[in-house]
Amino acid sequence: MAEHGLSMKKPQNIINYLQGRGNLLPVIPVALLLLAWQILSASGIVPPYMLPGPLRVISVFIDDFPLLMSHLLYTLMEAMSGLALAVTAAFVLAVVMDASNIIKKSVTPILLITQTMPVIAIAPLLILWMGYGIAPKITLVFLTCFFPVTIGLLGAFASADSDALRLLQSMGAKKWQLYRYIKIPQSLPAFFSGLKIAASYSIIGAVVAEWLGGDAGLGVYMIRVRRSYSFDKMFAVIILVSVLSLLLIKLVTLLEKKSMPWRK
Repeated sequence: MAEHGLSMKKPQNIINYLQGRGNLLPVIPVALLLLAWQILSASGIVPPYMLPGPLRVISVFIDDFPLLMSHLLYTLMEAMSGLALAVTAAFVLAVVMDASNIIKKSVTPILLITQTMPVIAIAPLLILWMGYGIAPKITLVFLTCFFPVTIGLLGAFASADSDALRLLQSMGAKKWQLYRYIKIPQSLPAFFSGLKIAASYSIIGAVVAEWLGGDAGLGVYMIRVRRSYSFDKMFAVIILVSVLSLLLIKLVTLLEKKSMPWRK
């Protein structure tokens, strides 16, 4: 009985340890996935040229690191430019739509229609209209990121504390003061939620635009290595894009905490 009780305690001790080390919990599934991936590739069940193992992908990433970084800088420039324009335009439009019910009813259908169009279908048209330079890539990122930020802000403005708004209005507050002291501070959680989505979409939008034409960027790099059947290099880019999107989300989370210290 004592041995049975001891054996029962061991898994519980492991669980308690992991719960105490909360930062380790997200790492375990990823580690298991990478291990299964490596075993599947090394066993030959799937040919290595179709599914290169993580070790091979890491080796390729190290070998092509300078080239990848040069393409990454180009993609980041497109993504950050489009994201900045999208956030600025989304804020302005959300304020205008919230201030005018007529404009809100007129513009909302157009916003919804833009989101029903597949990005992969819009990209060739943008390249046809704007050429193979950086302009169509920034435009596609803008279109991808604009909607979630706008909708988040509109919903937050509409749900602002009505009692606080009436109090400021009774004290003679102007319209811009209602936004400054009530609506904008209360909309920050929704804004940052939309910004996290937009930040992750920005990298994907830039890469998709580069697939259809361009001279540099991670999308162009992927097209080139695909044509040479270097799938290990394609996996390296996929992982790089995923890690970059996660880092951007983490950066937005840190900015959110700095902008809203009262939520602590």
